[in-house]
Formats: sequence, C-alpha cells, structure tokens
Amino acid sequence: MAYTKIHAIKATVDKAIDYICNPEKTDEKMFVSSYACSPETAAYDFKYTLDHCRENSPNKAYHLIQAFAPGEVGFEEAHRIGKELADKLLAGKYSYIVTTHIDKGHVHNHIIFCAADNIEHNKYHDCKQSYYHIRNLSDELCKEHNLSVIIPGAQRGRKYKEWQSEQSGSAWKTQIRKDINFCIKSASTYEEFLLLMRAKGYEIKGETFEEGAAKYISFRPLDKERFVRGSAKSLGKEYTKERIRERIERKRERKATIPKRDYPARRLIDTSDEKYCFGYSTLTSHSLFCSSSSHSFSFFCSNFLSGKYNLLNFPSINH
Repeated sequence: MAYTKIHAIKATVDKAIDYICNPEKTDEKMFVSSYACSPETAAYDFKYTLDHCRENSPNKAYHLIQAFAPGEVGFEEAHRIGKELADKLLAGKYSYIVTTHIDKGHVHNHIIFCAADNIEHNKYHDCKQSYYHIRNLSDELCKEHNLSVIIPGAQRGRKYKEWQSEQSGSAWKTQIRKDINFCIKSASTYEEFLLLMRAKGYEIKGETFEEGAAKYISFRPLDKERFVRGSAKSLGKEYTKERIRERIERKRERKATIPKRDYPARRLIDTSDEKYCFGYSTLTSHSLFCSSSSHSFSFFCSNFLSGKYNLLNFPSINH
C-alpha cells in the first residue's frame, strides 16, 4: 500500500534536492537515482530546460512523494518501485531524481522532476486528473510487487488505542510539532521553512500574510484526511504562522549578532614594576656577557686556524 502526494516547487529547487538527497536519510546516497540529469547539478540542468520553455508558469519543478505502509516493503524494492513510477509517469521526457528515505518508521520515496520536458519544452500540467493518474500508476506497481492497494472508502483493522489516539489527534499532532520545530531550526527564512515542511510530505494552506489570507496556517500529513490548524488551541501558541516566522527571524538575528568583550586598556601584565625592571637589567647584563664571550672565542679560533697562534704562544683570554 502506498500513499502519493505531489506539489509544485516555485523556488529554491536546489534546497529541495539537497533535502531529498540527504546522506543520513538515503544510507549515504545508496538510494539516490536520476535520469537525464545528475543529482549534483540537477538544479542547473532544470534551469537550462526551463530557459527554453515558452510558458510563463512559475513552477520550476514538482515534488512527488510515495509512502509505503510500515514493514510492508524493503529499502531496495521501494527504491525500485519509485524508479518504475517515475519512468511510467514521465515517459522519458522529463529529467528527474528519485531517492528513498529509510530514516523513518515508514519507507518513502521522493521524486523531484523538472516542470518542463526535454523534448518540446512544454510544462507539466498538474491537476486532479493528472494526480489520479499518478495514484493509479502507483497502485498498479504495488499489485505487481504483491503489495496491498488502497481501496477507496475502506480502512484496515486497527486496535482501539490506535483508533482513540487518531481520534484525539494527540499522537500525530505531537509528530507535527516535532517536524515544525525541526524545520524551524533548519530554515533561514519563512519561505524555506514552508519548503522543508512540504518536502516532508505536508500539504499546507493559509500560510500567506497578505490581505484576505486565512487567519491560521494549516498542515495535513501525507497519510491523514484532515488538516490541523496552527492555532493556540490546536497545536499551541508557538505554532501559529506569526510565531513561526518570528522564531525563524529571531534565530537569524542571534546568528548575526556576535558578542563583543570589552577588555581594559591597561596591559595584561604591568611590566613597570621594579621587580620586572630588575629582572630585565639582569637579563640584559647576562646577554651582553654571553655575547662578549662568544665573540672572543670566535676571534681566537679564526687566528689559531690561520697560524697566528699556536699552543705555545696563544694569549690568555680574560673574561
């Protein structure tokens, strides 16, 4: 059984690609594949194709997520299914990257593909019909790999505690808070925070601050049917969109401020005291003595070697 979800990327394609290719999530990039591009240069490859596109749509790429039921599929098979889904959906026209994240309890694939194809440079049209096509392709692949398929309107059997937890929303609201906190720590701007949350599979609405926008931001996890409001009553006062933006800005301000220490103008060691003057004069006298002795010895050696002095007539050296 696999849940699917897709959203457009309108900015920072490179950061979205960096996220899905994270070595810690992909077993040191063991589960990273690509077509008609390289993961390291995909953002530039996408841009080259988009520059030849005639449409003015702001979408630069699309991010497709395919999540499997816990324990139903292995890492290698999940990655193989992700590549097969990308090949069937994009038909060899679009550049894409497929990664499999294995760091969570459920294995899931990330597919990022260019919004324009490489042949006619036309934009991919995302709509309900195209999404149903994605879901049908995913279900067909699950059948081919002997995995369960989501039946519309049906639910699998669950224990009472699991059902009660989902009804109250306590378990998955806690996970939403954890994901929001993580993305706040990782993001430099509010827009980057939204990108990271979407990369984790969340559908977001009401995130803007423009006039007429929804009062609350809302999040919907990949495998849930309803949204959760970012309000003081639902997630807590730290998770409203105003507070989220403020937390990110405060974090950026703290990084920009480097604390300065005021050191006193006087020397760390005051060498004007008499004890330091005495030591200095003693050291100077000793240095002069050593220098004089060294000069006398060098003078004697040079004359001895030249034959001017021998063992019978060499003068005494008085220190």
